[in-house]
Amino acid sequence: MKVVMISGGGRGLGAAITGKLLNEGWAVSLGLRDPGQADAFGAGEAQLAAFPFDATDPATAAPWVEGTVERFGRLDALVNNAGILRMVTFETGSEDDLDALWSVNVKAPFRLIRAAMPHLKRAGSGRIVNIASTDAKRFREGTSLGYAMTKHALLALTQAARAEGWDHGLRATALCPGAIDTDLIADIPGVTPKADRLTPETVADMVAFLLALPNQASVPELVANTRKESLI
Repeated sequence: MKVVMISGGGRGLGAAITGKLLNEGWAVSLGLRDPGQADAFGAGEAQLAAFPFDATDPATAAPWVEGTVERFGRLDALVNNAGILRMVTFETGSEDDLDALWSVNVKAPFRLIRAAMPHLKRAGSGRIVNIASTDAKRFREGTSLGYAMTKHALLALTQAARAEGWDHGLRATALCPGAIDTDLIADIPGVTPKADRLTPETVADMVAFLLALPNQASVPELVANTRKESLI
């Protein structure tokens, strides 16, 4: 049974990804601020484990990785799903908001990839999927500049991980969806109308597809836009 780590897998998009991969036969290790969230999936201990993980706390990254390997004996994939959105523009938002965005959206995935890399290389067909955004591909007026900056950085991090692990069969993808119907964007003015948003289940299907591809089918980026735009 292959083993995947999923950050923020207890609710929203993360919960959809968790449910999909459990159904596909993966053993899932969840990194959660509240490990009790894992109980909602009803999976047995042989297939599901939960570990304390806080994207703002550097000390929780490596123990989660090592605990996963100790529990399941291997690590085949990492899905960096945890993320936050705060409105930071040239006129709004604070330094604290910007720091929080970088801490959760960039530094936490970096720490997890760094800790997981030796194990993913050892797997021979390791996979990393970083949940980015269409905001990683361009800046659109009316959106958070701070958020877009961090998602652009996550794209660069994905490229670096792909290069680092290539000779060991590791493949990394930046998954760049448009608006997803979750609480993350629920109260943002001008957001994509609910009927036009991606469902979490659709994005979870994309993650499962990427994880299932052979080494010969590397997908550096997968963009799924909800808007008609000329470039993406």
